[in-house]
Amino acid sequence: MVTAGEFRNGVTFEMDGQVMQVVEFQHVKPGKGAAFVRTKMKNVITGAVTETSFNPTAKFENATIDRMQMEYSYNDGNLYYFMNPETYELEPVDESVLSDNFKFVKENMVCTVSSYKGKVFSVEPPFFVELEVTETDPGFAGNTATNATKPATLETGAEIKVPLFIEVGEVLKIDTRTGEYLSRA
Repeated sequence: MVTAGEFRNGVTFEMDGQVMQVVEFQHVKPGKGAAFVRTKMKNVITGAVTETSFNPTAKFENATIDRMQMEYSYNDGNLYYFMNPETYELEPVDESVLSDNFKFVKENMVCTVSSYKGKVFSVEPPFFVELEVTETDPGFAGNTATNATKPATLETGAEIKVPLFIEVGEVLKIDTRTGEYLSRA
C-alpha cells in the first residue's frame, strides 16, 4: 500500500481499477484547512493525464508494471508476435497496442514490452534504428540554398524526410521517437 503523502514522480498505483503513474506532485499546506497533495497522474493503459487532489492519508494499492525486452518476430493480420528471450514463447500483441513509431521496427529487432497483470498495454521500439532506403528521388545539384529535404521510403515501409544527397540502398540511422533522419550508418 502507498499513501498519497508518499507520492513521488514515477510511482504507480491502482485507483478505481485503473493503473496510474504519478507525473507531478505537490504537497500543499494552506494557512487554513487541512493539507492535501495536488497530483498530476497518467493512466498507463490509455495514456490519459488527469489532475486530482488527495488527502495525504488516502491509501492506494501498489501496481507493478512488468517491462521486458522481447524480440519482434512477425505479424499475422492484426496480431504482432514477440518472442520472450528466456522461454522462447511467442506473445501475441494486438495492433491497437502499437504506437505510431512502430513503423520503424523490422523483424528480429528487440523492443520493450510493458504489461500489467499479463495484459500488454505498450510496445516501445528501440530509440535508434538503422534502416535501408528502398525508394527516393534523385537529388538535384545546386539546390542547397536552405536545408532542403526530400521524401524517402525505408525497408519497413515508413516514409521520412532526408537530405538531398541520400540515395537508394544507403543505410540510415533514424530516431524512432521523432521519426527524423540522424546520419548515415
